[in-house]
Amino acid sequence: MGKHALVTGADGFIGSHLVEQLVANGYQVKALCQYNSFNSWGWLDESPVSSQIEVVMGDIRDPKLCRELVANCTTVFHLAALIAIPYSYSAPNSYVDTNIQGTLNLCQAALDANVERFIQTSTSEVYGTARYVPIDELHPLQPQSPYSASKIGADAMAMSYFNSFGLPVSIARPFNTYGPRQSARAVIPTVISQIAAGETVLKLGDLSPTRDFNFVTDTCDGMIRIAEAQSAVGESINIGSNYEISIGDTVALIKSIMNSGIEIQNDEQRERPKQSEVFRLWCDNAKLKSLTGFSPDISLETGLKLTIDWFTQADNLRKYKTHLYNI
Repeated sequence: MGKHALVTGADGFIGSHLVEQLVANGYQVKALCQYNSFNSWGWLDESPVSSQIEVVMGDIRDPKLCRELVANCTTVFHLAALIAIPYSYSAPNSYVDTNIQGTLNLCQAALDANVERFIQTSTSEVYGTARYVPIDELHPLQPQSPYSASKIGADAMAMSYFNSFGLPVSIARPFNTYGPRQSARAVIPTVISQIAAGETVLKLGDLSPTRDFNFVTDTCDGMIRIAEAQSAVGESINIGSNYEISIGDTVALIKSIMNSGIEIQNDEQRERPKQSEVFRLWCDNAKLKSLTGFSPDISLETGLKLTIDWFTQADNLRKYKTHLYNI
């Protein structure tokens, strides 16, 4: 059959990049985009590979659709999820329905279809604020937001299908991915887009938390390597750079690259509740390196320059409402 991959959440930031890398690696790709009345494929609308893939519109909350999706696929990359942390405070039920029930639907469909690999996309948010650094896969899981709780549940559901039924599951756990096409709800795009749009004041939340930032192509490379490594079956595996930097220092680096002297102003609505903020994330990527030979290719400064180049193109910047706080 060759390499036939299903990518859920293919219309999104990481999903669209993953589709492009899979096509470049010789995969035949079926891409699930969330159904909408505009027939929009999200970021795939403008993708150079849009004519080379099969696009399906639908919703992972529908088990019938999930059964149809996995037909003739050897590998499932499950990225579809609600991911905005602030919105999870307002709509926690939606996160359970999509992230946990949707994962259950896909796992059952994949099991029935005898897929060869199922890659469950997790998030470093499941670890919460680091109890020790760097964070390895044995670090306790801490649900500090309804979003992270739903992802902990989704990961557990997927792994239960490995333990109970032998579904060949791997949990890919990316740390903080950034790059072209990312939503402005994330800190790097919101900084770049506000500066690029000529805003006079840069509105931000807490600058003290640290993150392990990874350029999107490195994250996708890690996911593909996990899918192609038989030794990764039944494992949870971090994808990160093993490099920690504060939000404040990241902002300063962006300002320097963009030659901006913009004033920074605290915006309380961009701050998480105190017990919900994750103050420190630093990835131990030794397991991924050991299993797959992975090493990130793009440094933070290089990745920021690539991201800035993309956001400062007028056709791209106009897609963002820089004057609004996007939850």
